[in-house]
Formats: sequence, structure tokens, C-alpha cells
Amino acid sequence: MLSPSLLRSLLHGRWTGLAGTFVALCLGAAVLTASALLLTSAGPRVPARYAAAPLLVRTPGTPGDDNAFAESRPWSPETVDALVRALTAVPGVAAAVPDRAFYAQAVVRGGPAGAHEARGWSTAALAPHRLVAGRPPARAGEVVLDRALGLAPGSPVTLLTAGGPAPYTVSGLADGPGPYVSDGEAARLGGGVRVIGLLTRPGFDRAAVRAAVGDAARRVVGGSGQVLAGPDRAAAEPAADARTRWIGMQVLTAMALLGGFVSVFVVASTFAFRVTQRRREFGLLRAVGATPRQVRMIVYGEALAVGAAAAAAGALLGAAVAPAVGGVLVTAGFEPASFGVRPAPLPVAGAVAAGFAAGLLGAWSASGRAARVRPLEALRDHAAGGTPMTRVRWVAGVVSLAGGLALAAASGSAAEDALVNDVLLAAMALIAGLTLLAPVVLPALVRVLSWPISRPAVGMLAARSAMTAVRRTAATAAPVLLTVGFAVLVTGMVRTTAAAYTAGRAADVSAAAVLVPDGAPGLSDAALAAASAPAAITAPLPTTVYGDRPLTALGDGHLAGDEAAVAEWVARDHGWRKGDVVPLTFEDGRAVRLRIAAVLPSAPAEVLVARDTVRAHDPSALTPEAYVSRPAGMVFLGARTVSVADRAAGDQAEEDRLVWLFTLLLVGVSAGYSGLAIVNTQVMAASARAREFAVLRLSGATRRQATAAAAAEAALVTGIGSVLGLAVAVPALLAMRAGLAQKSGAAVPLVVPWPTVAAVVAACLVLAAGASAIFTGKTAFTSVRTPSKPPTCADA
Repeated sequence: MLSPSLLRSLLHGRWTGLAGTFVALCLGAAVLTASALLLTSAGPRVPARYAAAPLLVRTPGTPGDDNAFAESRPWSPETVDALVRALTAVPGVAAAVPDRAFYAQAVVRGGPAGAHEARGWSTAALAPHRLVAGRPPARAGEVVLDRALGLAPGSPVTLLTAGGPAPYTVSGLADGPGPYVSDGEAARLGGGVRVIGLLTRPGFDRAAVRAAVGDAARRVVGGSGQVLAGPDRAAAEPAADARTRWIGMQVLTAMALLGGFVSVFVVASTFAFRVTQRRREFGLLRAVGATPRQVRMIVYGEALAVGAAAAAAGALLGAAVAPAVGGVLVTAGFEPASFGVRPAPLPVAGAVAAGFAAGLLGAWSASGRAARVRPLEALRDHAAGGTPMTRVRWVAGVVSLAGGLALAAASGSAAEDALVNDVLLAAMALIAGLTLLAPVVLPALVRVLSWPISRPAVGMLAARSAMTAVRRTAATAAPVLLTVGFAVLVTGMVRTTAAAYTAGRAADVSAAAVLVPDGAPGLSDAALAAASAPAAITAPLPTTVYGDRPLTALGDGHLAGDEAAVAEWVARDHGWRKGDVVPLTFEDGRAVRLRIAAVLPSAPAEVLVARDTVRAHDPSALTPEAYVSRPAGMVFLGARTVSVADRAAGDQAEEDRLVWLFTLLLVGVSAGYSGLAIVNTQVMAASARAREFAVLRLSGATRRQATAAAAAEAALVTGIGSVLGLAVAVPALLAMRAGLAQKSGAAVPLVVPWPTVAAVVAACLVLAAGASAIFTGKTAFTSVRTPSKPPTCADA
């Protein structure tokens, strides 16, 4: 049995080696705690525009990644009128307000500004938004705007709609985002209704009112209505917020997984290095009667003691920084504006348990190696660390390396949604394989990289030291390999994917310029007409139609009003054939019977219909962009023309911004952990080489020479880790480039942001050389601080 007193004596004086492990586990637990709190807080929130409505009746269906975040099927206008009458008649219901919205933006100082969804004035009570000046809109052409826009009641204003600019008069100002028009105009211009908000009378039992509302809704729409109350109203969040939350979930999940992976990696390498340095100590313990199980429990006890303190400290740190991280995610666009951190004990407890698990898992391999130390190891010099490659390490390294290369090769033909995951898995397998096999390739790399500095005595000493202590060199190179490998892989993956999209996009376009939105979410028909003159508008108009499920649709100018063309896979799933007449529900809730004029093997959308049909049934539909014959540099209301090359390079700029922020976040997390590991291993190596530095000083070397030799060795190790990191990332990136070239049908360049990679390598070099020089100088100084006298036999 391992006694607490023995564990305390073993830990005493070894905090230099354990400090890095403590910090790594502490930061890992902090990342896991913050990620867990953010993940549990990332659920749907009650939309602010329904905050004052205790009950909501909505169409069933939830936007998600399984339906491309499409909204649910809207009710028809006749159904909405029937529902409003039935719900208003329920005892306890003061008002039933249908939420009708359409695209409209106020034009301020020559451009669109403010919110871009207009609603009827009655829906303001659901938020609630109150009038602060003027009066409510009473007729067509009147609007209530957000007072933050700076307009006064009575002033004229232009609203940019999907059809184009329209003149209005500001009748009043509200304390929340608008615009708000009269209810009659909202019914005329708005699309389909998916939510009806209910305001209840005081004094009525809310549960009874909810039950009565459910009965009334079922009598009108059957199962096509859902009653929401309390927190359940969060199911009515808009599809845009659901999509933003989904992106945030990917970011937080990646943060948690990367934090856990790097924590285990750092702890495992740290404990493996410590076991190598303590072979003589474990040999002495075995010589005085310690069993392998007791030696293993010593390593586990150290991991448990450090893990307990680190996990507790990390959980407190993560809980403290989680709100600030949540604010950053909202600012960056990874979470909707309604996001906020909800304190919960379960995620914190889970992070503490994960910290324990990471410490024990990282010490598992090292404990087995410590248990295999023989008693005679106490009589051997442990500088070289024994046999660097064991049979298990050979097998695991070869299997990991072969698996990584196989995954890299297979990713070239992977599906588009699986390509990135396959590349990341390939990189992880290659990192594990090269880390395990590093002692095999290190001698050759040391000879090559040390050749330029091998003539001076300091360089020769650094090269010989790195080649002799293979285990120490491999352990100190591992965090550099991890940092450089992930930096090259993640940044190169993002940039190469962007280059593939640009190459494929530019190869397919022959127009003079592209008309893009400017301050608006899309292009109005007026902007398209101005930029397309004298030709007719031919740009597709996107919308959503509803069959058995939501279907992406495009309004095309080549089809008749009663015709539709469907993609081959959609026809196969629905059992449709050419010539069939099928009912499709549009965004206004009306069902239209269309004849299938063509079944297309490859189509830009699931369904194609006439452009005029889309505009008639979706008054808020906006064109995302259009190719025009006008030159670049022209400006229209809510739109401007840019060159095809500029648009191809900057297309989906918001998506690119999110992806690049996500990339920097991942690189920052991995680089931060690895930088900690670099400093930790250098400090441990310096503290364990006190006798070596003392002998070097007693042999005539100055303190400056000893420090320079250690710094040169650290720089050499950084070069080795960088080369191995490139060897990890390049095969995976080449495989991904091949897959992207096959899918885009154009030559895709391999783009690696070398300045970013160079900055990461330089940071590794500064950390490694700086830590080694500082602690080596301190160790070399304290080792010879005794009075100067000739060495005796005892000293020798």
C-alpha cells in the first residue's frame, strides 16, 4: 500500500517538474469548464419579440442542420384568420396577434440602416415595444421607426423593400427595433404566418387558458398547431438564430475536444519525460523491495494529487471567464445576441471529473514504463534514458502512421461534409505516429540540422547532447511538433478551401461584374432592374417551398407560371415524374399546383419555378447576387457592382470571417498548451541536468558557454519539431487539395499562410531557447556556487 507520507516525501522538492503539469491540467479544466457552461447555455432562447406574450401558437417544425435551417411551413391567410377568431374567443385571451413580417429597411443618409424586418404595429405589444413619440401608424404609407435612427415624427423617409424603395412618413418612434407599419399594410405585404402571440387577461388560470387554446387550435388546424408557454417559447426562435447557435456549438465542441486532447498529450509527454529522468530513483525503490504495482501507484498518486488541485482551480477559473468568453462569441458572430451564460453545477462537476481523468490518462502510459524499471537501473547512468524504442512503441507508432497516411489518402475522395473531419483525423493519427517513432528519425534529423552549427564547440556540444539523450530530445520536440503541425494544418486547410472555392467560382463566370448587396441582406428588384438594363431581370430569386418537407427553390426566368423543374434526387424521394402535377406550398402559405416540366440530373436548387411565381407568393424574397454587364464600381440603393475576381475572392465574407476566427481560436488553444509544454519540458530538462552542467563548468566552461550550449540544443530541438510538424500537415493538406480539385473541377493551389506559420515557429523557438537559457544559467550558477577549490575524489 502506498502511504501518504511516502507520497508526500516523493512530491517534496519535485514541484519544478509538476508545476507544468499542474498548469496544463488547470488550463485544460478551465477550457472544459467554460466550454461546458457555454454549451449548456447555448440552447434556444425565447425571442425578444415574444417576451411579453405568455402563450404562443406556432406551426410545428424546428429549424436545424437536418433541414438546412429552413423555417416551418406557414399557415395560409384563410387559416390564420380562422385561428385568430377561434383563439380570441377563448376565455382569458385578451388578443391573438399574428406575426406578419416582410423585408423593409429605413434609408438613412443615403443607405439602408437599422433592422430589416417590418411588422404590423399590433405585434409591438408582444415584445413589448412602446411608443415614445408621435402616434401609431393608422394607414398605408405610415411607419413607426426605432428612435435610435434619429428621425423625427412627421418627417419623410424611404423604406427599401424587396420590390424597391417606397416613400413613407414617420408617424411615431418606438423604444425598440422596427419598422412597424399598419396592420392592414402588414397583411398585404407580409408573408406567411408561423406564430400567433396571445396576450392574456389578468385573473385567469394560465394552465386552463393554455388547455383551452390548445383545444381551439386543434379544432382549426388539427396537428398543424403547437401551443408554447414559458421556456417552451424558445422553440419559436428564428432560423437565423438557430443557425448561429449551431455554428457556436461546433466552435465550443472543438474547443472542448482540442483542450482535452492537448491536455492528455501534454500530461502524457510530461510524465513520460519525468519517468525517464527518474529511472534511477525507481530502480532504488525496486532495489529496496517496492513492487511494480507500488511504483505504478506512485505515478498515479502524483497524477491524482496534481490533478485534484489543478481541476478544482481550473473549474473556478473557467466559471469566472465563461461570461467574458460568451460575450466574445456574440461579438464574433458565433452566438446570437440573446445568448448568455447560465450558471449550473453539473458542467463544473463534469469538468472537474474530466480534469481527474485527463491526469490519470496522461499518467497511464508513464506508470507502466515506471513499473518495468528493474532494480539494476539504480546502478546505470540514466542520461540516455535506456532503450528509446520498445516493441509496443514500435507497433503503436507504425499503426498510427499507417492509419494517418491511409486516412489522408482516403480524404481525397471523401464527401464534402466529411472532408474536413477526415483530414483532422489523419493529422491526429500522423501526430501520434511521428511522436512515437521520433527516436528512430531523430539521429538523422540531428545530423542534418546540426551541420551548420557543428564546427563551434557550443554547436558540437548541443548536437552530441541531443543525439545521446534521444528520449529527452523526443520529449522536448513533441510539443513543437504538435504546435507546428496543427498550425500548418488548420491554417492551410482554411486557406486552401477558400482558394478552391475561388478557383471554381472564377472558372465558371464570364460576366463583366457582380451586383452585390450594400448594407442590405439582399438585392431588391429595383436594384436588379437598374443594373440589368436594358435587358430583363434574369437573376434567380431564392425561396423555400414545402412538399413533404422544406425544399430549396429558385425563381427562374425560363419557366412558365404553372411549371416547375425538380432535381433528380428530389423526384426520386417524392416519387415524382415528368408531367406530374404536384402541390407546393409557398412562403405566403398558399398551395399551388405546378406541372413538372423537367427532371434535372444536376440542378442549382431542389426545385425551380417561374421567377414571377416566387415574387407573387414571397414578397420578401431577395436575390443574394447577380452577374451583370455593367462595369465594376457602380452604386445603387442597397447594392453596388464589383469585379468577378474581387467577388470570387471575397464571397461569403461573413462566413470566411467566422471560419478564420474559428481557425485562430483553435490554433491559439493548441499553441498556448504547446507553448506551456515547451517551457515545462525545458525547465524539467534543465533541472535534471544540474550534474551535467556542474561537470561542464568544472571542466572549464563559462556560465555563458553552458547557457549557449543549452540554448543551441533547444533551438535544434525546435527545428526538429518543426520539420516533423510539417511532415504531419503536408500529406493531409495534399490529400485535401486533391479532393477539392476533383470536386471543383479546377486546379486548386496549396495555400499555407507562411507568415502565420513562421510566427508560430518563432514563438516556439523563443519559448524553448529562452526557457532553456534562463533555467540553465540558474542551474549552472547554483551548481558551482560552493567555494572555489580543486575538486576532490568525493566531488568526482
